[in-house]
Amino acid sequence: MNWTAELGSSHGRRLLKGVLDDGREVFAKTGAASEVFASEAAGLRWLGEAIVVPEVLEVGPDRLVLSWVREEAPSAAAAERFGRSLAGLHRAGAADFGAPWPGFIAELPMDNSPCPDWPGFYASRRVLPFLRQARLPASDVALVERAVERFAEVAGPAEPPSRIHGDLWNGNVLWSGGSGVLIDPAAHGGHRETDLAMLALFGLPYLDRVLGAYQEEFPLAEGWRERVPLHQLHPLLVHVVLFGGSYRDGLMNAVRAVLAL
Repeated sequence: MNWTAELGSSHGRRLLKGVLDDGREVFAKTGAASEVFASEAAGLRWLGEAIVVPEVLEVGPDRLVLSWVREEAPSAAAAERFGRSLAGLHRAGAADFGAPWPGFIAELPMDNSPCPDWPGFYASRRVLPFLRQARLPASDVALVERAVERFAEVAGPAEPPSRIHGDLWNGNVLWSGGSGVLIDPAAHGGHRETDLAMLALFGLPYLDRVLGAYQEEFPLAEGWRERVPLHQLHPLLVHVVLFGGSYRDGLMNAVRAVLAL
């Protein structure tokens, strides 16, 4: 393999572009030995059973090598195709709320052990562990804990586990081949509204087209728009842990919206 370009770094990992002996272009992440690469590879392979993702070419404790994704400009038509593909991914389902591999979001570990229902999974495996790491004032912690107590009440109709990306912000959707290609997953069996809420959190080109096509393919339960802040609590807490208080206002606005449901 010949490395042709340095692409910077992300969460302590070096990013590279290379070319294999057979001429195929590849993307690689390298870094200190970690379970992160095996977790990402497992998630990509699982998602790849139902949606387009890069091919996992090599995975080891200190690197992950993927097929190169040739990016193109997003379009309304590509967004609609992506919306239908995302609906198909979610409909593919999962055995449990959780996953049979260790979870990570960025470099932060996540507990993927299974839970019998989504509100319990979201509270015990996603929100509360990151709340304990967030170093928020006691008054903020108390409000978040009040919101957690309401999860079962405000989560909407119960649904079976969906096969979700788990960290589906704009930067983890590459536009290629006339649709979206998913990268950098925190994949697990979860609630499908979580992926859609994450797309809305930091914006996605043609998001209205994505959601419209998704709704035609796999309609969401009534009230899903009002539940967006519920599903944004975890990613906002992750950002507070990683980047500090600049995300506190967004988090607490979401908490208050959940308390108002």
